Amino acid sequence: MKVHHELDLAAQHLVGVAPPQLALSFVIPVYNEHESLPMIHQRISEVLAIGPQPYRASYEIVFVDDGSSDESFAVCNALRQADARVRVIQFRRNFGKTAALNAGFRFARGERIITIDADMQEDPADMFYLMKPLDEGFDLVSAWRKIRNDPPSKTLPSRVFNTVVARLTGVPLHDFNCGFKAYKREVVADLRLYGELHRFIPVLASQRGFRVTEVAVEHKARRFGKSKFGAKRLGRGYLDFIQVLFLTNYLRRPLRLFGAIGTLLAGFGTLICGYLSVLWLFGERPIGDRPLLTLGVLMLITGLQFISTGLVGEMLRYNTFNPEDEYAIRRIVD
Repeated sequence: MKVHHELDLAAQHLVGVAPPQLALSFVIPVYNEHESLPMIHQRISEVLAIGPQPYRASYEIVFVDDGSSDESFAVCNALRQADARVRVIQFRRNFGKTAALNAGFRFARGERIITIDADMQEDPADMFYLMKPLDEGFDLVSAWRKIRNDPPSKTLPSRVFNTVVARLTGVPLHDFNCGFKAYKREVVADLRLYGELHRFIPVLASQRGFRVTEVAVEHKARRFGKSKFGAKRLGRGYLDFIQVLFLTNYLRRPLRLFGAIGTLLAGFGTLICGYLSVLWLFGERPIGDRPLLTLGVLMLITGLQFISTGLVGEMLRYNTFNPEDEYAIRRIVD
């Protein structure tokens, strides 16, 4: 009961990002991974025990139990009892990986934050490869599973997904959805994550002006449990991608999207109706039974609806305008 009480009190403070007190935080989302939890804790402890300062003596491991139905929370709690550097957040039910990362980011106290999945398919020792670009001026470094030890049912859709996202967003990464990433603290403080936007964290960070890159790491076969990947994720990923494209390109100027589509449709509708009007004037009657007339009128009406939607979006944006949402400050020299 004491543990649950402590977690409830901690949850009350997950409003903003906690002030930095440590050099490094590990944020590990957990969902039915009880077999691998002792292994990843041991591996992180081993690596940092011989790692460089200040990380060796100033780090924490934050496990976020995303409503697991196995013994994951009990294992996390046991690790917490054995190691004071372990901290645990338990959700009341399964809310998804984005929510788990969001809670972990706001609970973490490190100047730098490493996220890694609990399945031990990535080696925590590779975190130093990820953090090296942070020292060179990058803000977010994503791991690239260049050679993946996963079945084709996972790798082929992932390859298509990564190619499409990279080309349409202009963020040149090969592996957007890898959970192994290194962040500077200001990145996670600036992110707004909800739904299932964790797949597009590099895109969202790049749109806010942060420097994003990737580093190739070794990828191992899964030893315990089963993958959470399923056919549902393909459809969800497509819809999430449309959402991200809108949020990163047209959220602040909705009329440019809806107005452009509406103008194009209304323009074609006007041309069709104009063409039929000319035929009517030259005696080619009736025109009311032509499918082309129905198409022209439909395009006109749909075009006007798109333009109206864009104008409504602009009015909503004007009324909810927040100057701090318009930019991201790197530093102030005063």
